[in-house]
Amino acid sequence: MKHSTSRFFTFVLILVCSAAGNLAFAQRSTTQPAPYPTPSPYPKTWELKFDYGTPKRIVMDVPGTSVPQAYWYLTYTVTNNSDKEQMFLPMFELLTRDGRVIRSDRNIPRRVFDAIKTREKKPLLESFPNIEGQLRLGEDQAKDGVAIWPEPEARMGEFSIFVTGLSGETAMLKDSAGEPVKNAEGNPVILRKTLQLNFIVRGDEVYPGEDLVAEKPKEWVMR
Repeated sequence: MKHSTSRFFTFVLILVCSAAGNLAFAQRSTTQPAPYPTPSPYPKTWELKFDYGTPKRIVMDVPGTSVPQAYWYLTYTVTNNSDKEQMFLPMFELLTRDGRVIRSDRNIPRRVFDAIKTREKKPLLESFPNIEGQLRLGEDQAKDGVAIWPEPEARMGEFSIFVTGLSGETAMLKDSAGEPVKNAEGNPVILRKTLQLNFIVRGDEVYPGEDLVAEKPKEWVMR
């Protein structure tokens, strides 16, 4: 009888340990990284109206180069229909098909902007960063601007343009424990609601600039 009782308790102990192990494994298996913040499906803070054209290519003779240089640009109109004046501090970044992120309007010769202004027939077109500043209320206070990049490659393929500064919505990036993620300086990483514009050029580099630029669905993201 003693042996039977001992075997019984040994069996129960094995079952308990096995259950505990399975529970621990299940807990580890269901532990997921913190979800990446996504924008609110509806505006929950101020948001500017942003109208834009299709990205275009322009080739220019510029000082310091022996051959013409190619640039891509995006014209836009920004309007403040919120309930008060807003500070418009835009940032435009181009994401290439090979993953490079290029900030707009870095070392762009003035004559490139002037040529675009003439070509687009927009007498009130403002260059970056001259367009920055207080944006007054109403359609009659809208501003016309342009973002310009040196051509990253002759064959553009799929690319995206990120536009930051159109919304006051922000979110703090957190890790799986719910703690704020910090940057190299030790400050919390703050993400901003950003408009992602997506395009594709179905062609090759033989006749750059002559292929149709097609727009793909745009979306709001946090970055």
